[in-house]
Amino acid sequence: MSAAARLRADLVCGIGLLTRLPTGWLARNGLPYSMARSIWCWPLVGAGLGTAAAGLYAGLLWLGIRPLPAAGWSVGMLLLLCGGLHEDGLADMADGCGGGTERARKLEIMRDSRVGSYGVMALVVALLVRITALAAMPGMTAMVVLPAAGALARASMVGLLWRLPPARADGLASTMPHLPRRALMACLCLAGSVMALLLPGPRMLVAGAVAIVATSVMCALARWQIGGQTGDVLGATAVVTESAVLTALC
Repeated sequence: MSAAARLRADLVCGIGLLTRLPTGWLARNGLPYSMARSIWCWPLVGAGLGTAAAGLYAGLLWLGIRPLPAAGWSVGMLLLLCGGLHEDGLADMADGCGGGTERARKLEIMRDSRVGSYGVMALVVALLVRITALAAMPGMTAMVVLPAAGALARASMVGLLWRLPPARADGLASTMPHLPRRALMACLCLAGSVMALLLPGPRMLVAGAVAIVATSVMCALARWQIGGQTGDVLGATAVVTESAVLTALC
């Protein structure tokens, strides 16, 4: 199979997983689809989403909209583009870790589609942090910070896949227990390249350090609470990492 076919297949998997954007124009019968191999493009997808949100925010500021409502609309567009996928994971993880006493019970709660009080609180805090951090930025600053934060947030998901075993035998995360080494290295290099391209030296170091700390904290929490990672844990990690990076750079 040609490199172009693998590239097309990986983009279909990455965009299809992380967003609600249509991928039919890329998909073809017989392509070598592999969700695990597609991890290399996750930072690029995150950077693209961040660029779209930053463009809306800068455009609204240019039209005279105040920063806070402009930031609210921009974060709202991010939720729309992603289908609230990562936020759903954050809410489920908060409910499971906050409401369960044993590992099996935590995983059971996380699988429940209903949102409890812990999930609501986590969502409110995450939205407030991102909206207020974005509102504190000039439009041109957002144009470089949001794509970098988006890339680091998706790379943090790969970090958990790399460091933690699946917490349950079924689910999306369980299908990727072993990541291709080349795809993993490409993911980390692309996330670093996005940072280096968009952020000046000191801010690049701050963003990278904050992302590593946030990912490490979520990794330790997931290992302690449920003994591994699930799709919900990956989504929660993306939200926490993005929120932390935006806070550090606002």
